[in-house]
Amino acid sequence: MLPTPSTSHVDPNRIYEPAEDSYLLLDTLSSAAETDFLSQHFHSNSAVNKAAGSPVILEVGTGSGVVLAFVTAHANSIFGRSDILAVGSDINYFACSASQKTVRQACAETDPNTARENVASSSNGLLTVLCADIASPFRLGVIDMLIFNPPYVPSSQLPDFSPQLEVIEEDGRSEIDSHLLSLSYEGGKDGMEVTERLLEQLPNVLNKDRGIAYILLCQQNRPEEVVADIRAWGNTWAVEVVGRSGRQAGWEKLQIIRICRLLEVN
Repeated sequence: MLPTPSTSHVDPNRIYEPAEDSYLLLDTLSSAAETDFLSQHFHSNSAVNKAAGSPVILEVGTGSGVVLAFVTAHANSIFGRSDILAVGSDINYFACSASQKTVRQACAETDPNTARENVASSSNGLLTVLCADIASPFRLGVIDMLIFNPPYVPSSQLPDFSPQLEVIEEDGRSEIDSHLLSLSYEGGKDGMEVTERLLEQLPNVLNKDRGIAYILLCQQNRPEEVVADIRAWGNTWAVEVVGRSGRQAGWEKLQIIRICRLLEVN
């Protein structure tokens, strides 16, 4: 079992802490079935992968950074190659900062050549974590693998997603903190409004030859309908459920779908 990155530095008042959904992503991505799939999909000797170079891995909504840190620090075990380029995005500035620290610490702890005193500067394959909405800063077609643990809890409306950098101050902190946390879990109608926006963008965001995505859904997101809608994209796409929670957490019954743009065989 691959070790879980530490998030002890994360402020739980402002940043979503790792929970069952986070750990389901870690378990799924490190499972024998998915590591076999990813190692074959990104095999460095295939014609497509030789031409495309190092895989670019994007986590949307990094939160604590535990998932991005996990795949970056354990890239060789998960992808069968260590030359990945990891990037992240989150609408919460504090989450971006915490995520970078989580990744750096995890990489330093798994790299025997990195001294303890150099933890702050060690990042291995991490490029950056940007304060941004979904994948907006990234050029179309450059993302090889996207991971998304969305705000999936149904709510009457979505919170304001405008970055709140200029209003972070001590007065009214509890209200600001509450707003920052709401960004991580309130998903609007059926908990799907943010996920639907990402799915609309996904065919353009992903690499046209080898793009794949892992997206977490809960039962109230109507996952069967989501899968059917993706299958309607056409025969150049494949989608399947690759992870399920082993127990029901309240009304949350979680699953992870893998969306894959099919490789062309030359």
